[in-house]
Amino acid sequence: MARHHPEPDSGIESLSADEHELETSCEDSTGGAGELPADTEESDTGRSDEEQEKKESQPVCSESGGEDCLPHCEHCRKENVQREQVTPRRLSGEQYLMKLDAEGTYECSVTGLIFDVTKAVTINYSLLSWSKYAGLVEPPWVVGGPLFDVRCEAPSALTSIAFPHSLCLGDGGSHPAFKVLHIKGAGAAIEPSMDFSASHVRWLVSSLSPVGPLIRSEEPLLYHGAVVLYKAIDDDPSLLFRVYVATNNDSFIKDISRAVKHSKKKFIKIDKPPVCQKLLQNGKRYRLICEPEAEITPEEIEFVDGSLLKLKSYIEVYFEKPDDFTLSLVELDSGAPVWKAKLRESDWIHYDQNKNEQTRIPSSVKRRKSTNSFSEEEKHCSKKQRSNNYTDGIKTRSLLTDQQLMVIAKLFGVEWKEIAIECLQMEMKDIQQIQANEEVVNIQKFLMLSKWREREQSNGTAQALCNRLREKVSYEIVQALEGFLAE
Repeated sequence: MARHHPEPDSGIESLSADEHELETSCEDSTGGAGELPADTEESDTGRSDEEQEKKESQPVCSESGGEDCLPHCEHCRKENVQREQVTPRRLSGEQYLMKLDAEGTYECSVTGLIFDVTKAVTINYSLLSWSKYAGLVEPPWVVGGPLFDVRCEAPSALTSIAFPHSLCLGDGGSHPAFKVLHIKGAGAAIEPSMDFSASHVRWLVSSLSPVGPLIRSEEPLLYHGAVVLYKAIDDDPSLLFRVYVATNNDSFIKDISRAVKHSKKKFIKIDKPPVCQKLLQNGKRYRLICEPEAEITPEEIEFVDGSLLKLKSYIEVYFEKPDDFTLSLVELDSGAPVWKAKLRESDWIHYDQNKNEQTRIPSSVKRRKSTNSFSEEEKHCSKKQRSNNYTDGIKTRSLLTDQQLMVIAKLFGVEWKEIAIECLQMEMKDIQQIQANEEVVNIQKFLMLSKWREREQSNGTAQALCNRLREKVSYEIVQALEGFLAE
């Protein structure tokens, strides 16, 4: 971390100039489906939800992580900083687990997060959506990078966290102000950063809850950008694509994946190099060009960082007759190329309805035919679901379903037994009995939640569970429960 802020920071700055903490309900700023963990959706291609989510919502950066997450930029000042890179264990619900053996500075090879620790420690962290906290970010501050919820078994051992940012700072001549948004319960505050580099913003840990970088600059902001492609899957022989122009920000890319999954149409992601070869400028206009000619709507866009927007903008490309084609994104004023990709039939042939009959099978039929490949957890849920359609005349859609309980069970960490006792008033003997009768840990957690729901009867709802768990569990669990309420 080479650069410090030119302006001194004496402490926490609130979200407004009055230096008061802003209270908010943390509800979505715009309409749309609530954000759900990926394993509540059925994969478009018959693969498991977890495999599909891993493939589609992986960060745009390479597996080498860190500063390699950004494209080579002729404007950014290069830095030679050697850090030990660690590949974390990926958990469900976009969560990661990193076990560090000793004091030092470690970089996550997947997300680019950098941790300074004073001893051996285990860190659990998850990628969050900025759009859920849009009401907490007020001008002149704008999003500078992805938002993370970081947890640590020994919080005092985690001294600082460096967050990757998506901005190009040039050769060091610009002087932006970097801070971090620290979300605490229903409110938040803007806290000072320690320093920043061409790729990261470092923050001195004050307490652990969702945190992400913000930036304020008097100069136009330049972003390292990415273009993400999706193709519609249906019986129509024509071709329909969605083209998303985004900042190279993991939270933004994750939101795009979620938006596509909640679309009425089914889409597959087209694997093409996403990184823009020229910087994207906030407020600048760009044009998408197709060769041969296609129907493009809209042909021109004004680029803005849509991290805070619930509904993500995209460009639609339509071909009446299938053919190979080239897409190019160019600056409207100069015509300078920003991104280019050649798309061939082979890029999606394995998913085409005429080539892969599995894609055309209705989800209900597909579920019946693939029973033998269900995991033990899914079998357990499917067996119980039929008996839980009605309970004492109350339709269970107002209660938590078995599938929803399994989603929450998979999001619980190793502390699930403590949470069960402290928050759900479960007894240790009940947990021990569950463990004695079932070896699979996720099923143990599911059975614990199922026992809670049975005890609560008509109050076994997502709202009731959220109220009990809110103060003790990760934000991913809270978000999942809030998503169930929005259904």
